[in-house]
Amino acid sequence: MSGSFFNVELKDGVTVLRLHSKDETNRLTRECVVTLLRAVEELRSEQRPLLITGNQKFFSAGAELEEIAALDGPEAYEFSRMGQDLTRAVEQFPAPVYAAVSGYCMGGGLDLALACRRRIAAPNAVFGHRGAALGLITGWGGTQRLPRLVGRGIALQMFVAAEKIDAERALAIGLVQEVVDDPVAEALKRIRTSRL
Repeated sequence: MSGSFFNVELKDGVTVLRLHSKDETNRLTRECVVTLLRAVEELRSEQRPLLITGNQKFFSAGAELEEIAALDGPEAYEFSRMGQDLTRAVEQFPAPVYAAVSGYCMGGGLDLALACRRRIAAPNAVFGHRGAALGLITGWGGTQRLPRLVGRGIALQMFVAAEKIDAERALAIGLVQEVVDDPVAEALKRIRTSRL
């Protein structure tokens, strides 16, 4: 299974879904979200662990801001609902879902990673919700999931102050479980170990 927004391959009994885009930022456009949701729903029946990742510079830069700016009220509501459907599908996936994060993991990309059971980061990972700097707030469930992981105070800093945090800080606050040079390889190892 592959498409314009991602590739899917099987590695050691684990489904690896790698986000990709022509500009390599892996933005979550409306079309991308719909396609990802369909893929996650199709993969449910296989009952295999799922690993979501991006490239070395971007897990995902989040939603396409120009696209969002052009939405009217009902369209914005529908886009928010679509993002919630995607993150809920990941959260309720019948097998473990891991995020292997290198580079930027921002906005809707962070919401997607938060919906995963575990997050493993590369040393160059950067996490943030920059929407507040643009007069936006996430509608994909991040406002609920992030405080549960890192506490209300830190979550407010990230949301309201649009604060970005690096991998070591993400590890210290509990946003990620590990920081390693090769998060994909480490995630595959952790998944294999948990199945023994």
